[in-house]
Amino acid sequence: MKSTGQDSLKTRQTLTAGGQPYTYFSIPEAEKTLGDVSRLPVSLKVLLENVLRFEDGGATTVDHAKSIAAWVKTGTSPAEVPFRPSRILMQDFTGVPAVVDLAAMRDGIIKLGGQPDKVNPLIPVDLVIDHSVMVDVAGTEKALHDNVEMEFARNGERYRFLRWGSQAFENFRVVPPGTGICHQVNLEYLAQTVWTAKIRGEEFAYPDTLFGTDSHTTMVNGIAVLGWGVGGIEAEAAMLGQPIAMLIPDVVGFRLTGKLNEGVTATDLVLVVTQMLRKKGVVGKFVEFFGAGLDDTAVATRATIANMAPEYGATCGFFPTDAAMMDYLRLTGRDEARIDLVEKYAKAQGMWRDSSTPDPVFTDVLELDMSTVEPCISGPKRPQDRVVLSQASSAFKAELSKSLGVPANDIAKKVMVNGKNYQIGHGDVVIAAITSCTNTSNPYVMVAAGLVARKARALGLRPKPWVKTSLAPGSQVVTDYLDKSNLSADLDAMGFALVGYGCTTCIGNSGPLDETIGEAIDNEKLVAVSVLSGNRNFEGRVHPQVRANYLASPPLVVAYSLLGTMNDDITTAPLGTGTNGQPVYLKDVWPSNKEISDIVEGDLTRAQFLDRYAEVFKGPEEWQAIQVEGGTDTYGWVDGSTYVKNPPYFEGMTMEPVAKGDIKGARVLGLFGDNITTDHISPAGNIKKASPAGEYLVERQVSQRDFNSYGARRGNHEVMMRGTFANIRIKNEMLGGAEGGNSKHYPDGKEMPIYDAAQKYASEGVPLVVFGGKEYGMGSSRDWAAKGTMLLGIKAVLVESFERIHRSNLVGMGVLPLTFPEGVTRQTLKLTGDEIVDISGIETITPRMTVPVKITRADGTSETVNALCRIDTDDEVEYYRHGGILQYVLRGMAKAA
Repeated sequence: MKSTGQDSLKTRQTLTAGGQPYTYFSIPEAEKTLGDVSRLPVSLKVLLENVLRFEDGGATTVDHAKSIAAWVKTGTSPAEVPFRPSRILMQDFTGVPAVVDLAAMRDGIIKLGGQPDKVNPLIPVDLVIDHSVMVDVAGTEKALHDNVEMEFARNGERYRFLRWGSQAFENFRVVPPGTGICHQVNLEYLAQTVWTAKIRGEEFAYPDTLFGTDSHTTMVNGIAVLGWGVGGIEAEAAMLGQPIAMLIPDVVGFRLTGKLNEGVTATDLVLVVTQMLRKKGVVGKFVEFFGAGLDDTAVATRATIANMAPEYGATCGFFPTDAAMMDYLRLTGRDEARIDLVEKYAKAQGMWRDSSTPDPVFTDVLELDMSTVEPCISGPKRPQDRVVLSQASSAFKAELSKSLGVPANDIAKKVMVNGKNYQIGHGDVVIAAITSCTNTSNPYVMVAAGLVARKARALGLRPKPWVKTSLAPGSQVVTDYLDKSNLSADLDAMGFALVGYGCTTCIGNSGPLDETIGEAIDNEKLVAVSVLSGNRNFEGRVHPQVRANYLASPPLVVAYSLLGTMNDDITTAPLGTGTNGQPVYLKDVWPSNKEISDIVEGDLTRAQFLDRYAEVFKGPEEWQAIQVEGGTDTYGWVDGSTYVKNPPYFEGMTMEPVAKGDIKGARVLGLFGDNITTDHISPAGNIKKASPAGEYLVERQVSQRDFNSYGARRGNHEVMMRGTFANIRIKNEMLGGAEGGNSKHYPDGKEMPIYDAAQKYASEGVPLVVFGGKEYGMGSSRDWAAKGTMLLGIKAVLVESFERIHRSNLVGMGVLPLTFPEGVTRQTLKLTGDEIVDISGIETITPRMTVPVKITRADGTSETVNALCRIDTDDEVEYYRHGGILQYVLRGMAKAA
């Protein structure tokens, strides 16, 4: 940031808020040079301010500012601009490997002759431990205590490492386990909307912006904080001072009008928005919400919509600052001086929205009249697969035979559960989880869930005995207002006892099913169902024994636990029989909007937020008791550790990068279809004993009950590379589409796990490639999907299209991303996986160049495809040339020292 001298665009101005003068970089002042940008989308005004603030005539120039200003004339731009976020947000699954990389960089810089204490985040970094608690115990008052106890027992080594990091690195804070989910903690406490910093005695104000190592970082867009998910690789570069080059995005405006009808929830609205935007196609684009409907859209609902940006494919889902947002900042405990600054800054910069604000210019516009939204759920496999609630049962039955592989004559099958007095069959709900920041951040849907539980309890209903029920809020404040309204007692009585504060079921930490239920599912190959208030329902994510997964509002989660099946129409079928012997229907337990709002307005208070976040970094006694040994310059790696190991990224590294050569004689490791997610590539869930990762752990005397999850072991590259492409639901077309992480080794054609095939090719000195379809790498911002790809020896990934974050991560790990030319696919090429691939022209690579890919078949015939290189920017060329972004940064640090 410029802090002395006169900036070339003469944009420095001063405003006073809360009695404090602040220097800021004025967009209206810049207009004197750039021209009118008043109707630029607010999200792009944030990018423009970032350029104005960092403009130095070098990496960031006046031309960059002019490029953003010119966007308003056409609604699109081919230009590239640098972006530097104000801060970084991490969760522990992605945070542990990032801290491992920083620790490894300290070792690496010593080998290059530098000083280890030079490796520090240069901007604030907050890591929230929220991904490690599992629902081992549910439905009892001891669930929270027992799950926390097991969490610390499993993750002691990881937590000691993170405590070391919090002491070793500057600008690095850790929010301990049991506090909440990173995005909800960010929304309610960490985010400031306008950030401030003192530099050389001068107090600066500027937009709060961030990168997060989790896709749902976008949740904070709901309070006008521009941020999005990136891989840990990109986040590390940003925290180490690297500007991130980005193409100026298209911005799709989403006009909201009207308001939701009685009985329709924010979740229903979100699922409609997700479906509309995914259908529109907004990958790589910003989405900005506007219109009169915002006046009737609570900030908590905006945050829920913003949270789902990864599901509709956008980089962000941004909401501008307005009066309702000031009320939310006040409610959640921000001090009055900051609230005053946010309002005055937004108005000074043309970032404030009210009823008189002209509509911005957008690349394209969608519109939704919220009065048309109906109750709905999404599933059974993707967030965008929305189905109207009244049609959910019939749609599920169609999916049973269509995509879930159940023969038509087998759909009605029921089997007795061993030792129980009930049967289960296809379509029965075995998990009902109120989970995830997406909805637990919204008090209206949480109170609605509590009221459904209260009404059901009063009528004498209980969840069906085969349903595992759980409640895992993203913030301790949720417990406070549920306790104050006495709704906690009703939820407890319905089996929705508190199991922990973390992501739980939404990321696959759903814990075990009852053993006898699991046996029935496995033995009879039943398609069991989960219903969760989360944001992801990809195959194999929620639980390995649950094939169909539905996203729903928290009150519907409670309702489905009562119904116990997806086979019956929940809008017309009885949920159960009351104590009076009469059937009870959904309409009998569904609360009115007034009932909900009365409780929210009466029992949710500013004092709850102030109290809960007063000592947010202190943590529970178990956290405080962790002892950290050793010095703070470098980490004392433990040879026998199965959780934290020094990765091999910097082994044999020299001060200058080795020139990249063409890829010759590569073999195909994987041939994949459309919608391959980062969950498929790098699963976060359970580690199977009969898998390369499981075998690795058994060899090191780790018992199966202590395997933990792939997500928890991301600090150990040996586990993670063995888990790459190991999702139980991934289908490699080299094996006829059979499920499981296997491949074939050629020329012998022997089938084996992907990891084993990669190791065999490595011993033979053979490079590898992967082919795929559309939207390859969709889903979580999982850096291990790229790290594992690189460590397996994969040099290039050639697909029809990439999801944004994964493409960037591949470049960051030195893997070449390529896309087929229009009309060419793995199918038109009739690939089988036994081909040999040569990729030429990459010794002198340039952004988005054409790359010849020669494919030679087993019969000796060949053809060449001119693929598009998806290394998009000059900076990415440098990262690729250096073998990865971390190597690029480390060499720069060593030279500077």
